[in-house]
Amino acid sequence: MKLITVGTVAFDSIATPFESREKVIGGAATYISMAAAYLNGECGVVSVVGDDFPTAFMNELKSRGVDLAGLQIKEGEKSFHWSGKYHMDMNSRDTLATDLNVLATFEPNLPENYRDAEYVMLGNLVPAVQIAVLNQMNKRPKLVVLDTMNFWMDVAREDLDKVFGMVDVVTINDEEARQYTGERSLKKAAAKILTLGPKALIIKKGEHGALLFSQDEVFFAPAMLLDDVVDPTGAGDSFAGGFIGYLAKMNDTSFTAMKKAIVTGSAMASFTCEDFGPDALLKVTEEQLNARVNVFGDMVRV
Repeated sequence: MKLITVGTVAFDSIATPFESREKVIGGAATYISMAAAYLNGECGVVSVVGDDFPTAFMNELKSRGVDLAGLQIKEGEKSFHWSGKYHMDMNSRDTLATDLNVLATFEPNLPENYRDAEYVMLGNLVPAVQIAVLNQMNKRPKLVVLDTMNFWMDVAREDLDKVFGMVDVVTINDEEARQYTGERSLKKAAAKILTLGPKALIIKKGEHGALLFSQDEVFFAPAMLLDDVVDPTGAGDSFAGGFIGYLAKMNDTSFTAMKKAIVTGSAMASFTCEDFGPDALLKVTEEQLNARVNVFGDMVRV
């Protein structure tokens, strides 16, 4: 298996100012694996669900190149469930409930064919679980990308510092970059994070795009301007899946390749926003993706 991801496969209950949906398929690993497999052809998943998770959707994932050998199914238990409410700007949101369920006791166990993966995407999850995945690898992957959030900065800072030193790329949003480093300037925040070990940092700015930093280069990609944002849940994970999926497909981890990967990831994220849950990703065609990537090219070309 060339590419694997670890993260949640879950249910989301979502309320926007315009519509609400209960128990939509969600989870970081769901979006990441779908976007990554779309580009790379396959992606292995390391996660856990209860026996309430629909078999039909698992079969849908398999049909799209998502390998579920690393997905644990706990009989008699419930899957992770998140509930949230978006504000009118569709950028900010409030968490209403987080039911860990099977995730509370999750211990990752990598299938043998996952342990030589060249590309690893560590979706937003407990840093100790992310570390446990890396410790099960037979060798140092060619590229490890980490996504995290401010919650782990508050409750698991020591483990988060450790895993930052074990990865090649970190993705966080602008607020989290400032919180983690104590720096107001994103340039200074990026420089401080890059001293911890990663060779690149992606700072996501929602509807204002994303910044890619290395030790001596900076790249900016705008976000797609959409007529209607239906549900932004999973957009950041689709972005991450598109990013690492492109790099795995091209088998290139250079800064130039990462710039192209950010544009591809941004295109994937834009599709996700156009429907609830992963529904929009299920409908994306190669022609549509290429057309949207070309739009990004026109937006940044001077």
